[in-house]
Amino acid sequence: MQNTVITIARGYGSGGKTIGKMLAEDLGIHFYDRELLRLASDDSGIHERLFGQADEKIKKSLFMPGTHVYKGELFPPESDEFVSNDNLFNYQAKIIKELASTHSCVIVGRCADYVLKGMDNVARIFVYAPFESCVQTVMDMYTMERRAAEKIVTSTDKHRSAYYKYYTGQDWDNAKNYDLSLNSEQLGFEKCVEIIKGYLKVRFD
Repeated sequence: MQNTVITIARGYGSGGKTIGKMLAEDLGIHFYDRELLRLASDDSGIHERLFGQADEKIKKSLFMPGTHVYKGELFPPESDEFVSNDNLFNYQAKIIKELASTHSCVIVGRCADYVLKGMDNVARIFVYAPFESCVQTVMDMYTMERRAAEKIVTSTDKHRSAYYKYYTGQDWDNAKNYDLSLNSEQLGFEKCVEIIKGYLKVRFD
């Protein structure tokens, strides 16, 4: 498999990140999640803490759907917008494009499917699970009470959805944005990995 990129958007608690790690390990390729923030920080010179604060969320007061759709621009250091959330996204997108053009990898979240639109070597995956399944996963993972788990699943998915809408103008959970949408509760993690690998073989071999 030559320079193939798999992007994974995921509902919180669905196991999308774990599936991405399993897939990358199975294929022997790089896996990128929060490491993207460090790479974008190194490239821009902007402190990684700022990237972390803006990671997959936006300030509600700034949310105007479709007005900040990513177009590939970068604000230079002398600009008042250099350390704005929009420019943090721009630098992160720059890193995603560079990674996708140089080697095979799995990239989780951060609108990577949209950032890499038009590239023939990209497979776009969405991993989800029913709400109760996600809540139970979070409860088990963090030894958390149900009410708290329900709150974090709901708020995290709300942030991810708003973030995606803000920078793409599209709906995060719309199956039309992806090549495969997988229910991880029904399939299990290993089966999800096998299905993605099967898709890659059919499409890219």
